[in-house]
Amino acid sequence: MAEWHKRSKAVLSIPLAVLLFTGHAVASDELAAQRLGTGNPLAGKLKSAEARCQECHGIEGISSDEKIPNHAGQHANYLIKQLTDFQTGARKHDTMSIMAEDLSAKDKADIAAYFASLKPMQGEGGHESPQALQLLVYGDASRNIPACVSCHAANLLGKLTPDVIYPRLAGQRRVYLRNQLVNWRLGERSNSPAGVMQQVAKTLDDTEIDALANYISGL
Repeated sequence: MAEWHKRSKAVLSIPLAVLLFTGHAVASDELAAQRLGTGNPLAGKLKSAEARCQECHGIEGISSDEKIPNHAGQHANYLIKQLTDFQTGARKHDTMSIMAEDLSAKDKADIAAYFASLKPMQGEGGHESPQALQLLVYGDASRNIPACVSCHAANLLGKLTPDVIYPRLAGQRRVYLRNQLVNWRLGERSNSPAGVMQQVAKTLDDTEIDALANYISGL
């Protein structure tokens, strides 16, 4: 316990931008291109209005309800995957399954590109937590929990690999984050590649989930 507190104090003494950095530097224009995908954001703005996406997720990609996720600046290919999963039933949600049902591949790409093109969501800070930082930066080897930044990258901005799309988490809605972690833990959500999120979440207790949701939403 003493060693954990010692490490936590050391973690908190490091500037956050340095602390959460991992991997090689990527130019901002390259990041923007990765985030946008192959869709047409101008067409996507119209389609997202017609399909009523903006009613819940906001014209600027910022929702007005803590239970509904922000999409502003989210990676387009991640949004496409989620829409596809709603269509196939790999991810279940009464409203989203209906909303996504008739979208074509082009529709999904354009709508996702629109939200990806918006100014990325950003929290307001103020949720410092040694418990959350411990999991974000180090994970917990005793429970086979990898560091969050090892998948979601620098400052939890998300990343794309040839096989997996890791979403941006920074600035996401607190209640939404908490609900998703609980859903992963309960097995009510199960569309994580290789089941990683189910495996991680099932070992987290309520205090850890609350700490993570509070902290990440403020980034």
